[in-house]
Amino acid sequence: MTEIESAASAPIDSKKLDGAHAHLPGVQLWYLDTGGEGQPVVLLHANTGTAQAWAAQLQALSSAGYRAIAFDRRGWGKSVADPASGVQPGSVAEDLDALANHLQLPRFHLIGIAGGGFVALDYAAWRPERLLKLVVAGSNGQFNEPLMQAFYARIAIPGVTGNPAVRPYLEVGVAYRAENPEGYARFIEMEHTSRQTDAPAQPMRTPNTFAKVATIQAETLILMGGADLLAPPALMRTWASHLKQVRYVEIPDAGHSINWERPQQFNALVLHFLNSMG
Repeated sequence: MTEIESAASAPIDSKKLDGAHAHLPGVQLWYLDTGGEGQPVVLLHANTGTAQAWAAQLQALSSAGYRAIAFDRRGWGKSVADPASGVQPGSVAEDLDALANHLQLPRFHLIGIAGGGFVALDYAAWRPERLLKLVVAGSNGQFNEPLMQAFYARIAIPGVTGNPAVRPYLEVGVAYRAENPEGYARFIEMEHTSRQTDAPAQPMRTPNTFAKVATIQAETLILMGGADLLAPPALMRTWASHLKQVRYVEIPDAGHSINWERPQQFNALVLHFLNSMG
């Protein structure tokens, strides 16, 4: 087993990591931080998760010498909106920037999955000087483009897509549901409790467009699930083709929640990308 594979397979209970609230403009932002002197890696969770969804990645990155940081978005998990200290609802990109300032981070790597991928693109286009490398996984990018809007409509499943009652069946692939019922049950529990009641959705800082992502300077890894019904590889390749420096990797039997379903493969691919020279 290689060093990367060993780090990628290491178990972790993220509940045992040190967590804290950062008192930022408009929010008390809950974050997990593995610490250390290595290059920072910030992880952005999906709309259906919290920082806890990154448990396997926090351990793998830390074991490989990186400082891994994950936070609950405003209105998710333990992050509480604080209207007395700043405007509402703000954008996730601005909360991320405020957290990076709070932690005095040097340039860092950024990883976003699904809804976190929307934000990763938003931030990478806005703050290119702060980023090293970018990873976007299982994300349709939330593009404000007629081509992408038509693509989203074509892959929608009538009566299923957008239906909260059946959402977990789209969020997690069929292979994972069959192989790991306990893990699937944990995912459902997290999904059902991740977002606070009546929490307002934070908008993008600016809409994602092809022209916007074409300005992103960071070398980017696109991780795709071959069994993803929400952001299939063909969809991700369509928008990602506008990036300047991009690599594509597909995990054939993974669904939408790639990092949760296939953590060892996900971690090994990410570590290989972060460790590689430009």
